Amino acid sequence: MDRRVLFATLILLAGGATGVGVALFAFVGIDDGAADSEIVWETDPVDGDDGSGAVVATADGDPLVVQSTVEDGERVIRATAVGDDVEWRAPLSSVATGDASGGDDGSDDGSGNASDDEATDVSGLVSGTLDGDEVVAFTTESGTLVVLDAADGSTRFTADLDGPGGIRPAIGDLTDDGRAEVAAVTTDGNVRAVDADGDAAFETALGEPVDRRPLIADFEDDSDDGGTDDAEEANGTPRGLAVVTAGEEGTVRLIDGEGETRWTTTPSVTPLSWNAVDTRDGPILALGGSSGTLETIELADGSGRYDVGLQDRPVDVGDADAGRVYVGGVGSVWAVDLLDGEVVWKQQYGGETRVNAPGIGNVSGDAGPGPVAVNREGGVLALNANGEAIARGDAGEAVVYAGPLFADATGDETDEVLVVTDDGRVVALDG
Repeated sequence: MDRRVLFATLILLAGGATGVGVALFAFVGIDDGAADSEIVWETDPVDGDDGSGAVVATADGDPLVVQSTVEDGERVIRATAVGDDVEWRAPLSSVATGDASGGDDGSDDGSGNASDDEATDVSGLVSGTLDGDEVVAFTTESGTLVVLDAADGSTRFTADLDGPGGIRPAIGDLTDDGRAEVAAVTTDGNVRAVDADGDAAFETALGEPVDRRPLIADFEDDSDDGGTDDAEEANGTPRGLAVVTAGEEGTVRLIDGEGETRWTTTPSVTPLSWNAVDTRDGPILALGGSSGTLETIELADGSGRYDVGLQDRPVDVGDADAGRVYVGGVGSVWAVDLLDGEVVWKQQYGGETRVNAPGIGNVSGDAGPGPVAVNREGGVLALNANGEAIARGDAGEAVVYAGPLFADATGDETDEVLVVTDDGRVVALDG
């Protein structure tokens, strides 16, 4: 049962925050006027997917939910058309030889009879565009970067990472030349970026273990002479790859498009989640700590902007918009101002249930895009810019480890909230 609290205006002193003063924010309760979301589409469970690695990709303008599954003892990447059936399957054995051609084998549920332990492990998936083609990328535990065409699951290319993989890669334009690259890291600290053809863009070794996904992000040139290097002058905004290492003292570093380290810093939090976001004062990294603190780092030079204690338990950093980043914790969602760390509003729901990293979707044509949160028990809450609930629902009896995905499942030109459960079901709820 959702916790219902009265709307009140509170004064929050952000404990332990550096340079952050008193924040005035709205403490928002669940409103009985919120619409009840209904399940409009649901798939059968599949083996091998706990929901944390699924992604939405687009093929010919149509959304697909792409999952890593297990079928007959083998790892299989599977794409299901939103609101419809399985479009293609790519067995990892075929991917490894470059022979995967996708296609549906006629089986509706795609469930195998093997346990996850019998199949090769892979990372979470990421979708993006390479040379105008929508792709899906992942890394294998054995150390291969795999990029598939989203349209049919065929292998675009594979690349050896020279080390153990299993960490979600990143897709983005590292050099701002109009062509995206794919960047991947190994658990022992090797970094490799490849271009749209799979050719190496750069490689570097960090000498420290890595256990978090890398992020491709803009950064600003803060050189003393005010000049720019040739790549920046030719291509405009410089971009880099942010990487968290996990040595005795975890570090965050930014690697530029040439593979050189721009800066290294040691955050005060142990980051369990992070995101790269833009603000009016330049791009930053937002880190969600194991102790409940949100910390932000300037991408320009690695200096700290602020940190703010949200609760004394781990928090998950989600998406950002309109100068705010949305954060999930135990029983709460926060909207935090990206410039100064003030809590704009806090919404409680789900009692003591953990809330996954919030996403942003356009679930209501009237309210426009806004934050959506999913908790570990499958409860879904859509909010407006003021933190007021506009829709709520649940995915049935489920455990959910990931934030929401979004796609139009009904053809009404607004997003449905897609929840992928720990048994591999995909559930679409209307707004």
